[in-house]
Amino acid sequence: MTGNTKALRVRIKSVTSTLQLTKAMGLVASSKIRRANEAMGKAREYTAALEKSIASLTCAAECQKSPYMRQADTNRTRLIVIAGDRGLAGGYNNNVFKLAAQYPDAQIIAIGKRACERYDNPVVSSEHYSFENAYALADKLCNDFKNEDFDRLGIIYTTYHSVMSYDAQIKWLLPLQKTESEGSAGTIFEPDHLTVLNLSVREYVAGMLTAYIRESFACEVAARRMAMDSAGKNAKQMIDDLSLEYNRARQGAITQEITEIVAGSGN
Repeated sequence: MTGNTKALRVRIKSVTSTLQLTKAMGLVASSKIRRANEAMGKAREYTAALEKSIASLTCAAECQKSPYMRQADTNRTRLIVIAGDRGLAGGYNNNVFKLAAQYPDAQIIAIGKRACERYDNPVVSSEHYSFENAYALADKLCNDFKNEDFDRLGIIYTTYHSVMSYDAQIKWLLPLQKTESEGSAGTIFEPDHLTVLNLSVREYVAGMLTAYIRESFACEVAARRMAMDSAGKNAKQMIDDLSLEYNRARQGAITQEITEIVAGSGN
């Protein structure tokens, strides 16, 4: 019985340490949520303006000559996969990897330490990824697309709905698609639509990439906070159950000792 109570004490101490860790990680995630949401909100406003401008350009007939609107017969795919730098975020990373698995023949460019580890890419942090990094990558991707090294470019990211709701999605960036843009007829582009479009594509790809990284990071910290809250509740329940079991075992040991003493004194 003594051995049983000792084992229970060790388990209670271990779970208590885990509870302290989950509390600390939950507090860190909570402190990042507001800043991440602000960055995501600004990025959404910027990408909305970018998409409106690109839509105004692609609906022009002359822009169909752009190399960025090339429609190929093959589907050589290049995917940018955005995941987190760390784990302990519920299904956040797994949801991204499941969606990426639907494109087994795609060439993967990973952003986020977990994605880099999975796809054997050089380590790139998603939390500290800057617009300058995004523009350098966009410049290379646009040049490769013009040179017909691949036929379509997509980004797999996680879209934010609320602190408790998010899901992995894919956004196809290249080739650009012709759209019907309201009010585009009154927009004047100098020197002409085609030149402006070809010059704007790198900014467009870099802006969308930056925005999706910001949104994915907001999802990551929200998912980690929820996961740590759930883990903390489970740890508290486990500590209560173990404490009850420990008290019963200790009471049983005391009762047994009293019984042995009484039995010995009777002899």
